[in-house]
Amino acid sequence: MILLEGPSRVLQQILHNRLLTMEKPVEIDFHLVEFDDIRFHVQGSAKDPQHILLSIAIPPPPPETVFYGGLPFGALEAVKAAYGNLVEVIELPESGYHLSIQINLTKLPATEAVRVQQITKVASLRTVVLGAPLRVILKHLGTRSVAPDADNLVALMHRPEQSYFLIPQPGKVTVVFPMRYKDANDVVLATSFLQEFMEARRSAGLSTAPPCLWAPTPPLELKGAPAHALDANSGFVSFVIFPRHVEGEKLDRIVWNLSTFYAYVSYHIKCSKAFMHTRMRRRVNTLIQALEKAKLEVEKQKKTAQGRSFKRQV
Repeated sequence: MILLEGPSRVLQQILHNRLLTMEKPVEIDFHLVEFDDIRFHVQGSAKDPQHILLSIAIPPPPPETVFYGGLPFGALEAVKAAYGNLVEVIELPESGYHLSIQINLTKLPATEAVRVQQITKVASLRTVVLGAPLRVILKHLGTRSVAPDADNLVALMHRPEQSYFLIPQPGKVTVVFPMRYKDANDVVLATSFLQEFMEARRSAGLSTAPPCLWAPTPPLELKGAPAHALDANSGFVSFVIFPRHVEGEKLDRIVWNLSTFYAYVSYHIKCSKAFMHTRMRRRVNTLIQALEKAKLEVEKQKKTAQGRSFKRQV
């Protein structure tokens, strides 16, 4: 299975190129759109090459989630904690965007390896913003406690107007994804994929991974969730996260994997469809070649100098 990368490669490249052209700065103005309709706007002035303005816009959240000013709760605190004095949060974000930060390139460390690490961290702004509430809950799980302001059932956004649910407890956090797709073929493929996903968890090499369950109907943990959020035609996937899964550097990885799980499944559905189409085209070409070889060769008639036609007798 291929996991989606957390940092935006385009943002990484823009920031890296800016560092290389500090002596001969140019105006930069890029509009980027990532999966799930996450929009970025990157601006840089030739007169002020040391600073870059980066804005992010998040699509409309579902009504059951908690957002403030278009951002998940805890997003601003997460940005300040993640980047420190490297960035400055602009009080009034750019029009049409929910968060604007000014990156001070002079604050980057001199060591090349650490600098690349910091640039990669800035390019992961999407993870920091959208994963902020999930990170808070999982951090408390690491200390075997529950966030003081967390409800028994927490709804978080993972794509436009769609949410997934967390059931925080002192010793574990249950994460439930209602899976829904518009295309009928995607529904069939997603259902099959998720069932196999659950079976793969039982192999010996994945014995320490979070337990995974799939069910066609909402699990009991979602009692009290709004009806529109439980309209899932591909069933419900549940993961049980224990404290050992969020130890140390595992926290960043699990926050990203959970917050992009739907995109992960959608990516593999598209790959499966592309693979099947390739196999079908290859099979059709093989059948066409077999039919071409099965055709009878028609003997051509020959003509004499007087214009008469004849067939050579064998």
